Amino acid sequence: MKNRLSICVLLLACATALFAQDKLKIGEDEGKLLALENAWNRAAQAQDTKALSSLMSDSLIYIDFDGTLMHKTEFLNFIKSDNVQPTQVATEEVSAKIYSEAAVVSGIYREKGTSKGKPYQRRGRFIDTWIKQNNTWQCVASQATLIIKP
Repeated sequence: MKNRLSICVLLLACATALFAQDKLKIGEDEGKLLALENAWNRAAQAQDTKALSSLMSDSLIYIDFDGTLMHKTEFLNFIKSDNVQPTQVATEEVSAKIYSEAAVVSGIYREKGTSKGKPYQRRGRFIDTWIKQNNTWQCVASQATLIIKP
């Protein structure tokens, strides 16, 4: 009887250790994705298309808050254009859900700047889909929706 109890305790301890390691790995990926989202914000604010490009898959599909559909090249050209110049891009309430080699990150973004010489301020929700290839996360789809104040 004592042997069975000892074996059960040992198995439980091993299972707990394996679960903790699995949880740690998921936590690391979540942290990486949240850091990548922050890097996206900094790059967008600085209009750094080289940094943005490194975060995105070549097959990126981006849907802007106004419904405009852009692929990677179009999005990067939009970012570097003089039409929109963000002075602040920040996120809040960001969460990441990992699904093996894929992840969905969602949250709220705030953006301030000038558009065609006029000041603007936006607040919206976003959802980004990331794929992990060769141990590197890249965004394959991004969509933003404005939050309209009633």
